[in-house]
Amino acid sequence: MSEKTIAVKAQKVDEVADMFSNSISAVVADVRGLTVAQADDLRAQLRDEGVSLKVIKNKILTRAAEKAGYQELNDLFKGPSAIAFSKEDVVAPARILKKFSGTADALELKGGVIDRKVADLDTINRYAALPSKETLLQQLLAEFQSPLRSFMYAVKAVAEKREADGETAETPAQETASDDSKSTKAEASDASTTENK
Repeated sequence: MSEKTIAVKAQKVDEVADMFSNSISAVVADVRGLTVAQADDLRAQLRDEGVSLKVIKNKILTRAAEKAGYQELNDLFKGPSAIAFSKEDVVAPARILKKFSGTADALELKGGVIDRKVADLDTINRYAALPSKETLLQQLLAEFQSPLRSFMYAVKAVAEKREADGETAETPAQETASDDSKSTKAEASDASTTENK
């Protein structure tokens, strides 16, 4: 093997090791048997959520995983290996690959890294069942809005009941005006009484 070839391979190892180090999750899958159309569709779905899919030779993967501190992954690198790397969303690679495997039997998840820790297939599958980050944020927002919405409905219901019962709720300004009117009438009455005496 020439020095140039060795240098190229070493550079590739460094690049893949950096991918591992810079990602919060990386899921290893066997993609043998996927059609070109399926592979393109899978890549597009992953790319839409900021996940990159790389097909890498096992020797490169083995050395890169060791360099990144993930040597426990080496047992997974048998047969053609594809890895979905995510720098931001810890769930996205597992969720997208798992969902895609439901329509493409050729895709098989093996294991990987979740939140920078080596994870077995059971852990990957548990994460795959979680909703997307956007969905979680929407659910959280809905939880925050629910008490406020309930309070507003309660206030509205009380106001509607008072209206139905013929009561009118005076505003603070109306109450002040009413108090001033009463006070003026009382003063006028006192003045009239004094004059008569």
